[in-house]
Parts: sequence; structure tokens; C-alpha cells
Amino acid sequence: MSRLFSPDHKIIRLSYAITASVFMLIGFSSVAGAYTRSVGTRECEMLSNRSMPRCTVIPELAYPNVVEAADWLCDVFGFSLRLRIANHRMQLNVGDGAVVLTAQAAADRPLETAHGVMVRVEDVDGHHAHAFARGARILRSPADYPYGERQYTAADPGGHCWTFSQSIADVNPEDWGGAPGTL
Repeated sequence: MSRLFSPDHKIIRLSYAITASVFMLIGFSSVAGAYTRSVGTRECEMLSNRSMPRCTVIPELAYPNVVEAADWLCDVFGFSLRLRIANHRMQLNVGDGAVVLTAQAAADRPLETAHGVMVRVEDVDGHHAHAFARGARILRSPADYPYGERQYTAADPGGHCWTFSQSIADVNPEDWGGAPGTL
């Protein structure tokens, strides 16, 4: 088996710690095609989308070989495949959360941009406008995607990528070429 992890694979432990902390703060309940989430004292409702994990915070980790990485994580850590997008992207179930594995683009790509965090929001355009007004470096402007999400990406002061995503439709992954595992 080829080397799955970069020398700096400690980010995985950090991602698990961040995800675990967020899950302790957030509760979910189903509501006919959407779900209600409690954030502090505020209730919000988001559209459910079969092409997107339901959790709010989703670490995105880059690997040289996504298939080998997914096999290893499922075998060793007990994760399960949620969705496979060709051989370049996979969503894995991690308890009531998720992690997304992406293909590592280039060996010279800085580690800060090789890994990222995806955060589900209710209003991606409003979130983008606020972030832009506050001086965030926008890497990708809001755009609609065939998998039922509207997303934008910004970099934090450390150069880390944050993708903010709003579900705009419930799309069957098979409709756009995904191969679902356990949704």
C-alpha cells in the first residue's frame, strides 16, 4: 500500500477534535425534508440534500490516493462510505458526522490549502456578503452546483480554505454521477 498520509497528518486529529467539539454544541431533529438545528438558543431550518452530509462542519482532507485512503480509514477507524465521486472525492460517515476526502492536487501545493473545512449555512449569499464586507479573501464567489449546493470559498488569515455551503435542492447523487454508499 502506498503512503496515505503526508508527514503532517496531525491535521486529521485536529479535524476530529474540531468536529467533536462542534457536535457537542449542535443538536439535530428531522422535519419533513429539512431538519432543525439548535445553535445556542437559536433554531434554524436547513433543506436536506442527499448529496451533502447533514452535519454542519465537514473537514475536507487531501490524499495522494483517495481510494486507498478511504479503504484505510474505513478498515482501521470503522468509518463507512457515504458517497463516492469517481476516484477523486469521497464522503465518509463518521458516527453522526462526516469527513470528505479529496485528491491532492499537486505536491507543491501548500498544506494550508490542501485541507479545508466545509460549513453548512442557511444563507450563503448573506454569509458571503458579510465575510466580503469584513475583508475576507474570497477564493471562489457563490455559485450553484449540480449536486444541489450553492457554495463559496474564502481563505482565513492563515491561508486555510473555508467553503460555506447552502443546500438549495435535494439531489439524488446518482443524478450527477455520484455513487452512494450509506446515506
